[in-house]
Amino acid sequence: MDEPATSSPATSLRLPTGIAVSEDDPLLISRSYPEAPHPYRTPFARDCGRILHAKAFRRLAGKTQVFTRSGAESDHSRSRLTHTLEVAQVARTTAAALGLNAALAETLALVHDIGHPPFGHAGEQALDAALRHHGLGFDHNLHALRIVTTFEERYAAFRGLNLTLAVREGIIKHSRDYSPAAHPELSEYFLDKRPTLEAQLIDLADEIAYLTADIEDGLAAGVLDLNLVLDEVPFFAGFYAEARREFPAANPQLLSNEALKQILNTLATDLMTETARQVSTLGATTLSELRANQGRVARFSEPIEAERKKTKAFLYANLYQSPALEAEHAHAEQVVQTLFAEWVNDPGLMPADHAARAHAEGAPRAVADYIAGMTDSYIQQAWEARAAASD
Repeated sequence: MDEPATSSPATSLRLPTGIAVSEDDPLLISRSYPEAPHPYRTPFARDCGRILHAKAFRRLAGKTQVFTRSGAESDHSRSRLTHTLEVAQVARTTAAALGLNAALAETLALVHDIGHPPFGHAGEQALDAALRHHGLGFDHNLHALRIVTTFEERYAAFRGLNLTLAVREGIIKHSRDYSPAAHPELSEYFLDKRPTLEAQLIDLADEIAYLTADIEDGLAAGVLDLNLVLDEVPFFAGFYAEARREFPAANPQLLSNEALKQILNTLATDLMTETARQVSTLGATTLSELRANQGRVARFSEPIEAERKKTKAFLYANLYQSPALEAEHAHAEQVVQTLFAEWVNDPGLMPADHAARAHAEGAPRAVADYIAGMTDSYIQQAWEARAAASD
């Protein structure tokens, strides 16, 4: 496989200046509770700081990305937090190269996973299934919005983090679109318009970060076999062969690192060049014109998108749904759904503040919010305490 050229000057990628979100836009930098401007920090820099200091952000260090703390992982496997930091690096780099608002892109990347529950996707699926028995569902984007608008308590003047409208919109719309008819409560977030381009980049920066990182973690954990990756992931195999030709004395781990580095660079470069091409084809020169487009313009080129799909399919078949992780997923489902059912049946088993919310919002939603805020270790402790009490 030939690597796409990466030596083109960044200025060739820069989009029309009117596409980027401006921190002079009075609507997009508005907050639910008006605040005086900071003397030397921009609105999105303030949002970034508020997210970094939030309890929910710190809890990401204790939440599963792929491997739980009790599984076939090492101390070096990603958590939600380290994954988030890697997404932020990709997002800021690509946004800056395109001439977009890099501070907004970085802020959205830092907050993009803040609504995930413990035990990774297995925990999220279990929580969603439990809620569906009550006619509800779990959506980590909408839960993230609840975290930053209501659950975080840091300020005497207001609940939540009081983030700008641009960041709150990006939280819910970066990875999917919501129907205005189905979600009238989200009407302030321009559901009839496409997200800002900074928000559109986040979903693909997320893909870039986890596709490369999960291969690395899977190989390190021994769940993925290097020969199988070489046989079934042409994207990886091509760059691995190049690295072996350049560094014939290097060990397989270092050659894998080189291949993954080139995959990340190729995906990021292609994302930037194809997004710039899409904007040029659309002819949009303002944010309003971009938002009016029927589809999203941040995307990979067709050949690279095909490679991305093959790689993702391989990871689903051989890592995320692998027999090695079945026991972890089954445990996650049992813990989440059992505790959910018991606490819905008796909200008084939860701390007083969460029990009080059960009376105001209904037990299923209050219990789901309580569980979603937990780290892997915290919910495991609750599970073990339950087992000890029943002995």
